[in-house]
Amino acid sequence: MGDTVTRSTIYLESDLHRALRIKAAHTRRSVSALVNEAVRRLLQEDQEDLAAFEERAKEPLVSYEDLLKDLKKHGKL
Repeated sequence: MGDTVTRSTIYLESDLHRALRIKAAHTRRSVSALVNEAVRRLLQEDQEDLAAFEERAKEPLVSYEDLLKDLKKHGKL
């Protein structure tokens, strides 16, 4: 774990908790380590999504109607 940790109570569905305990035992890692990794990955995905949005922010907007017209024009509708 990191330098500092904070204790937290979370509520998991019974099936998820059982699967998590089994995975922890199978991988010889703690449930906390698995939860921290999962949260870290989720936050990293969010960061990647935000970067993609920022990268595309300067692209021109296309209305839904124009998109449909373009698809039809190119034989995709």
